[in-house]
Amino acid sequence: MYKKNINFSKLNIYGFVPARMAATRFPGKPLKKILGKPMIQHVYEKAKKFKHWKNLFLTTCDKEINDFAKKNSIPNIMTSKKHKRCLDRVYEAANKTKGIKNNDLIVCVQGDEPMLKPNMIINAIKPILKKKVNCTVLAMDIIHKDQFLNKDIVKIIHDENDEVLYTSRAPIPYAKEFNRKIGAKRIYGIFVFKWFFLKKFYRTPESNLEIIESCDSNRICDHGRGQFIARQKYVASFSVDTPADLKKVENFLKKNEKN
Repeated sequence: MYKKNINFSKLNIYGFVPARMAATRFPGKPLKKILGKPMIQHVYEKAKKFKHWKNLFLTTCDKEINDFAKKNSIPNIMTSKKHKRCLDRVYEAANKTKGIKNNDLIVCVQGDEPMLKPNMIINAIKPILKKKVNCTVLAMDIIHKDQFLNKDIVKIIHDENDEVLYTSRAPIPYAKEFNRKIGAKRIYGIFVFKWFFLKKFYRTPESNLEIIESCDSNRICDHGRGQFIARQKYVASFSVDTPADLKKVENFLKKNEKN
């Protein structure tokens, strides 16, 4: 449910769903089908259920995804092929969008989150308003050991004020035996920036840890910080990094959701 104390009428919120066909671990995955529908369509339709967008776009560098968007009347912004990670692509797309002001909110919904819920977007936005910070990442509790050990899942270390210190594909924080009490969290692919902060991010050089871990949040951590977690309790919602993940999502949706 939407929180009554958030006045969305006073916010300009722009959403971008970045996707590319050349994903390293699963090439072509945006257009792979889940229950007969391309994954990127699931993501866009789920994101669209959040009713407070100023605008919501796909953004890609690939003709195949652009053709899909046109065929299905989905707004799409074409971007350069040079971008290695999603946030630079979102910056370019936002920079091509007219009317965005410095304190407007730019929301990146990664194109491999076909099980997202509208309340997740709300949870990602709340710290921007309540803590008056400039950038958040949705951080979901890890309650299963297999997720903790999975190198495709990016984990988050944060300080006592919820500011992100480091993100890694390694199982962090270290524990002799995994249990819920260690407070492990993972990145769930929803990021929120004030526009001026995303511009600052884009103008900052890639960092060594960003390249090694293949996670753009580390660019923020390595250059002065400023990204905060938005807490999200665990729900059964699986990101798609591999064909096995795609099948897992399809099986879950078949049993638990009406599509």
